[in-house]
Amino acid sequence: MALKKDYLKKKEMCKVRFSLPKEAVPQVKKVSLVGEFNDWSTTDTPMKKQKDGSFAVSLDLKIGNEYQFRYLLDEETWENDWAADRYQLDASTGADNSVVIV
Repeated sequence: MALKKDYLKKKEMCKVRFSLPKEAVPQVKKVSLVGEFNDWSTTDTPMKKQKDGSFAVSLDLKIGNEYQFRYLLDEETWENDWAADRYQLDASTGADNSVVIV
């Protein structure tokens, strides 16, 4: 799991690449990125399976913000990003959410 940040020089945006390595999702067929940046939609941000078996997606996020997110595996299992900038307790679920800071 990894977060790769590429700050854009001409915009107040950061291109963030969210990825899950093959080892973290060996039998998974579908992964969605779910978070504050897409109003917690489980369908708006599907991740694409890469040739090496990992899943990845990139988003442009506004600089100066923190965004909570999680990964939804095969529409049933929630997973955090092991490389998140920090974790935030979600009072409604009692689980931790991953946080990316840009």
